[in-house]
Amino acid sequence: MPKTYDFAVIGAGAFGSWIAHYLRRAGANVVLIDAYGPANSRASSSGETRVIRMGYGPDELYTQWAVRSLVLWREFFDKIRRPLFVRTGVLFVSNDADNYLRDLLHVIAKNHVPCERLSADELRTRYPELHFEGDSWAIYEPESGALLARQAVQAVVEDAIREGVTYRQSFIEPPRSNRVRELKTSSGDLISAGTFIFACGPWLPKLFPDLLRDRIFATRQEVFFLGPPPGSDRFRPPKMPIWLHHAGPDIPYALPDIENRGFKIAFDRHGPAFDPDTGSRVVDPGSIEHLRAYLRTHVPSLADAPILETRVCQYENTSNGDFLIDRHPELENIWIAGGGSGHGFKHGSMVGEYVSNRILHNAPAEARFAIATKETKRERSVY
Repeated sequence: MPKTYDFAVIGAGAFGSWIAHYLRRAGANVVLIDAYGPANSRASSSGETRVIRMGYGPDELYTQWAVRSLVLWREFFDKIRRPLFVRTGVLFVSNDADNYLRDLLHVIAKNHVPCERLSADELRTRYPELHFEGDSWAIYEPESGALLARQAVQAVVEDAIREGVTYRQSFIEPPRSNRVRELKTSSGDLISAGTFIFACGPWLPKLFPDLLRDRIFATRQEVFFLGPPPGSDRFRPPKMPIWLHHAGPDIPYALPDIENRGFKIAFDRHGPAFDPDTGSRVVDPGSIEHLRAYLRTHVPSLADAPILETRVCQYENTSNGDFLIDRHPELENIWIAGGGSGHGFKHGSMVGEYVSNRILHNAPAEARFAIATKETKRERSVY
């Protein structure tokens, strides 16, 4: 007879690892399962760094969640004595034609997030490597920065195991009955639990195709690491912050050279449909010219910089960018936590706290996360 757990969490990324962490902390018997391993190269939670910022334009919900999430991440890093948060500051750049920045300033001020407003002249003086349009201005969050993503997820899993969570590396077959008591693994083993929580990102539509194939869309995203000039510290923190060019073409964002990996830059546009199991992880050559064209205008000293590394990862987008965190409408003991939509990593700690409180204490639900709110037409509004 298989051992029966209180909870089985499928997916050991930023969402699943923190959900397992909080359920175990509440005293539950938990098994955490992942097909490829925590922060593996196919996962949405892989890679070296992720931005953690408080600003979300007019969207106060995610600002409040980001504020809480950073507290929880930093408390955890203090507990395990590992410096996996790098305070670089985060710079949002736009112009007066874009309401995003004005709304962002109002929301973060309302929520007591430290910030500065920088004029075009102040931008040029403080960050001479960055060239933005003459009518640009910016909001700077000095307390925000980067999470060392792969290491952070693996640290949460390792700590959960120390605290008594069972970890299994297995592929789980889709559930097939209304009241699921056990799930079969690829090796034929059975995982038995009272409640199953699926937090497996871009694999959710594969596991629940009838429910999610038109509500969560996995898209291909390309990331580049550029080599700064030798001996230069101009692209390292504190001289270079994380920055997001909201008025730029395809919303570019960049991270400074952290841990000698190079200057990281990508575009926050949705790429083509992507299969997380079989999709090629090699960047398209045309994307390199698109990047070079942007750099020639906005970061000219890196326009011809060598590309040190590239990554292809994926977003798992809902119709508007809101998370999807809800009980399955037909399978009564199954919950789904996904739809990170390219901005979810930073909120992993808060998602864990939220899901555990929903399940264990029937805490109020956030209506925006309900499956019923997810449309089939993609009109992203959360950035």
